[in-house]
Amino acid sequence: MASDQKFVDFVLEQMGAAGDVTARKMFGEYGIYLNGKIIGSVCDNKLFIKPTSAGREFIGDVKEAPPYPGAKPNFYIDDKIEDRAWLADLVKITYEELPAPKPKKKKTAKKK
Repeated sequence: MASDQKFVDFVLEQMGAAGDVTARKMFGEYGIYLNGKIIGSVCDNKLFIKPTSAGREFIGDVKEAPPYPGAKPNFYIDDKIEDRAWLADLVKITYEELPAPKPKKKKTAKKK
């Protein structure tokens, strides 16, 4: 089941205090980005945040689940999604610990 755009918009609004939070459609679901770095996803109208040591410590009692079949477990955020300040803090903590995205290779024109 694909995620509902209203739910994605709600998640982005809840995280808004963290910075430039955006979503990109990916395979019928959504990647969640903070300042251009992917920090989580929305799949089946559920919020998943990439696992980090600092995030695990911040959350405490962590619920983990794969966002889609075959994926590694991520932090599943359900009961705290309504807490804007807590969610923004988690997103910032996650952002700080995750590596910067790899630069994309430039496409070169094929020679004939």
